[in-house]
This record gives sequence, C-alpha cells and structure tokens, in this order.
Amino acid sequence: MDRQLWRQFPQVEPQLTALQDYLLRTVQLDNQPIHHKILALLKSGGKLLRPGYFYLFSTFGNAATPAQLQAGAAAIEILHVGTLIHDDVIDDSPTRRGVRTIQMTYGQRNAIYAGDFMFTVYFDQVLQSTTDRSLIQNHIDAMRRILQGELHQMDLNYREDITLDAYLNEIAGKTAELFALSCYQGAQLAGAPQSVIDRTRDIGIAIGCAYQMLDDILDYAGDPKRTQKPVLEDLRSGVYSLPLLLSLSHAPRDFHKLLKKKQAMTLEDIKHVQALVAQYDGVGAAKQLAQDYTDRALTLIQQLPVGSAQQSLEQLTRLLLRRDH
Repeated sequence: MDRQLWRQFPQVEPQLTALQDYLLRTVQLDNQPIHHKILALLKSGGKLLRPGYFYLFSTFGNAATPAQLQAGAAAIEILHVGTLIHDDVIDDSPTRRGVRTIQMTYGQRNAIYAGDFMFTVYFDQVLQSTTDRSLIQNHIDAMRRILQGELHQMDLNYREDITLDAYLNEIAGKTAELFALSCYQGAQLAGAPQSVIDRTRDIGIAIGCAYQMLDDILDYAGDPKRTQKPVLEDLRSGVYSLPLLLSLSHAPRDFHKLLKKKQAMTLEDIKHVQALVAQYDGVGAAKQLAQDYTDRALTLIQQLPVGSAQQSLEQLTRLLLRRDH
C-alpha cells in the first residue's frame, strides 16, 4: 500500500492498512511456490486505489458492517490482481511491480491457473460482502465487461487503422470498468443516497479512462525507475496506445514503414516510432485528452453531497490523475 498517499486520507487509511493484512490471510493456495508469488505481488507496492475509492464512496452511507465492507473491498482488489496475472501472460511481461511474474518463473499455464484461482477468491469475497442478488449480478456484469474489453484489445493489436472511438471502448472495459465497479459497490453496499449511486459509474469510468491514458503516456514518456515498467512495452506487443494513435494520421506512410514489421521491429525501429510520436506531439495530445476526462470526473464529483467524502474524492482524483508513475 502506498502509505504516503493514504496518510492524506485518514478516514480510510486504517481500513486500507487492515485490508492489506486481510488480503494476505484470504489468499490461501496449497501450491506453495505459486502461493508465495501471489503474496509477493500483493505485498509489492500496489496502491490499493480501487479499494480506496470503494471505501470513500462507502462513507456516504452506513448500512453495511465493517466486515461486509472489508470483504467488498477485498473482492475488488483480488479481481484486479487476477486480471494483472492474466495480463502478464498476454503481454509476456517479465516483471510486475518490480517482482518477477508468475508466468516467467513457472510458465504460462500455471500463471493462467493462478489468475483463475484469484477469480474464485474474488467471488468468495463477493458472497461474504452481500447476499443481495442485484449486487452480485453487478459484479458478474462488470467482470464480463472487463473480459470483453481484454478480448477487444486482441482485435486491435497491430491495427494501424484503429480509431479513437475503438480505443475508448476498449479502455472503458479493460481499465475503467473496475474503477466504476469500485465506486458503485462502495456506495450501494453502504446504502448511500440514490443521488450518489446514480453518479458512481460515470465517475468511475471517467477516472479509469484518464488513468489508462496516463499509463499510455508514461509508456512513451515515463521514467522506468519510477514506473517500474520498461518504456514502449505496449508498442513491442502490438498495442498502439493513445500517443501513437493520435500521431498516426500526421504521417501514416512514415509510421507504416516501421509498424508493418510488427513482431520483427528492432529496438532501433521502436525508438524511431517514439521519435515520430514526439515529432507530432502525440504525448501532448494524449495529455490534453486525459485532462478532459479528469475534468469530467472532477465535475461529477463536485455534484456529490458536500462534505469530507466529496472533498477527499476530489483530492484523491487530482493526485491520481497528475501522477508521474
């Protein structure tokens, strides 16, 4: 957990600190090598952003017990970690949060099983958080949208004709849906006013889209020592993210000469693509679009009931969507 971040939010820091220990107790797997890799991933510096939003939105109501809220927050984070394990297989990633990935250590098959195992823990925590059929169904619907977003990305890999609308649809499922689920479940489980619940999905989608756009920007312009990710990782795997997408139309022939090589692109080719993106200010254009989504999220948050919860949500969102790692 990023303690430096959450010290600024004392109304949820104790719950998130307790949640970290709860997660380690909750994930129990007989296969000890895989079990220890999952625990290492849980311990290795995740910000607990999605549970943080869950808990902040839960402060708009008081209908749930602390145990229900803890299980609900745990479900969100466990689902997130399960998708990360699968993402590492899809992207053939060597490390995650500075830790060697399961798929690099024990192979893709075992990593897929590990991710699937995390999904079973996720649904167990969902059932511990609520018996309300509509809330359980909302989890199922959200997971379906997340997986559809991941599958949609496969259709867009190595596509030089990708449109902005297609990109936005993909990240709405792949990344933003989990933020929307976090906001909605926190408010709904706690019995928040309907005026709050009605805004949660739109807030979560706007935050999640801006968050993914910043990830895309950092892939081209970030410091690997701070991001703990190699730059241009998406490009290497055929994912043409926002800065490249917003540059392609300026020089399609120049980009095509490089991108047509697909998996055969050399390091020099990749650096040339990066230089073209810089030449046509793809990062600057992506930052502007990310700011538009940030502003949308902040406008919606300002429509929530005035008080400490609203102020904390605004403060957290401003911090999150202006990060450099």
